[in-house]
Amino acid sequence: MDTLFFHPKIVHIPIALGVLMPLLSGAILVAWWRKWLPVRSWVLVVALQALLLGSGLLALQTGESEEDRVERVVPEPALEAHEEAAEAFVWASGAVLGLMLLGLALGRSRAGLPAAAVATLGTLAVLGLGYRTGQAGGDLVYRHNAASVYSGGSPGAGSPQGAAPSRYGGGSEEDGD
Repeated sequence: MDTLFFHPKIVHIPIALGVLMPLLSGAILVAWWRKWLPVRSWVLVVALQALLLGSGLLALQTGESEEDRVERVVPEPALEAHEEAAEAFVWASGAVLGLMLLGLALGRSRAGLPAAAVATLGTLAVLGLGYRTGQAGGDLVYRHNAASVYSGGSPGAGSPQGAAPSRYGGGSEEDGD
């Protein structure tokens, strides 16, 4: 398995799903409530939330394996903030999955739709936690130069001369980009 940069590759899946789940679950919830779609359509939401949880757990695991390497250049409090945010994101994703499963199990009963509605509201909390996690991860890379451990650049290099060239051809903050 290609372990180089594996954490940055995998984290985009749970973050993207964290953004999409409020929209998808809200749309399917409305379609269920208005009887445009059958109750079983909620299975799609449950499956995607399970994918969010699974990819989030994988992102946690890959982050743990990268921690020793990155902590040479990143302050411990910054790493801890990212890790704690990620754990909250994953735990909340699991709790929302449980609520979604409850909504699916209750299905056609009077409690099915309210359980699904609470789960849909929960996706908004997961979105907020995902934003917080991504912000902390971005701080590691862009503020604390965590990527320097992979690029061969000098740790803490904030100038264009010490940083690895961007594959997007962008400049530095000093260039106004």
